[in-house]
Amino acid sequence: MDANPTLDQLQVFLAVAETGSFSAAARALNRAQSVISYTIANLEAQLEAPLFERSGLRQPRLTDAGSAMLPDARRIVADLQVMRARAKSFKQGLEPELSLAISVMVPAEVVVDELREFGRRFPTVALNLNVGELGMVMDMVATGRAGIGLGGALLKQDDTIVAEKIGHSYMVPVAAAEHPLGRIDRPLTLSDVREETQLVVTDASGLTDGRNFNVLSYKTWRVSDIATKHQLIRGGLGWGGLPSSLVREDLQSGRLVALKLDAYEQGEYPIYALRKVSNPPGPAGTWLIDAFRATLSNCHAAGADRPFAERVRTVDLAS
Repeated sequence: MDANPTLDQLQVFLAVAETGSFSAAARALNRAQSVISYTIANLEAQLEAPLFERSGLRQPRLTDAGSAMLPDARRIVADLQVMRARAKSFKQGLEPELSLAISVMVPAEVVVDELREFGRRFPTVALNLNVGELGMVMDMVATGRAGIGLGGALLKQDDTIVAEKIGHSYMVPVAAAEHPLGRIDRPLTLSDVREETQLVVTDASGLTDGRNFNVLSYKTWRVSDIATKHQLIRGGLGWGGLPSSLVREDLQSGRLVALKLDAYEQGEYPIYALRKVSNPPGPAGTWLIDAFRATLSNCHAAGADRPFAERVRTVDLAS
């Protein structure tokens, strides 16, 4: 008789493989550990192959057969989620509420403009808005606290999340005009930057633990949010990267200086729309994603963030 595993069996198989133990899978699925063990045993009996090595081990380990079948299980579960999502989208009417998580890298003026139009077009749709740093957007989408996220790329592989590139923003390294880096009237070396305090935002989501982005100085001050970082840099307490839309007026007025640093990965910062595979957006959410795409995708082509760089003093840094 051909094997006919159920969706529930495959989901339990994936949970054990991804969490590393039967007990962890039981906690993740809110089931008794005995139910997890029984489900896996039944699946192995149907497939006529052991999926986990258990004897002599503190934690179960995938067998060769288990490792080979793991991608198949992921694909089957993902395909069913897509099918469910498609069916849901056919019968779905206008959402009564929309939860949105937006990265600070999305220009504030774009957020204001698009949400103003959203409110005009969908006056009956309640909006829950969260704005944050780094991994917050992905974390909120992954945990279901936000139906749509607008931010950077996925920080870790997650087959349950769809990430669609919708445009760009820009990150610029800056310092106050009175800061040592802003007052040195010569090309700066990388060692000049390394000896100065760099302000860095800490990711509250924990998804980027152990990963540093454009951290070049030996001395760093870590802050909780981009607004605090902006104010400290304006106050001359250090240098660091900030969204160009946030510092445009500071650069134009001369309060901040844009630093040209080859070692700093500046320029185009891709913005993605994130959502769960199993939770497709309704009419209001779809409109909102398209509206942000229309604006952010034209930002680079139109040179929206380029003119300010030509109107402010820059400091050349040689690596």
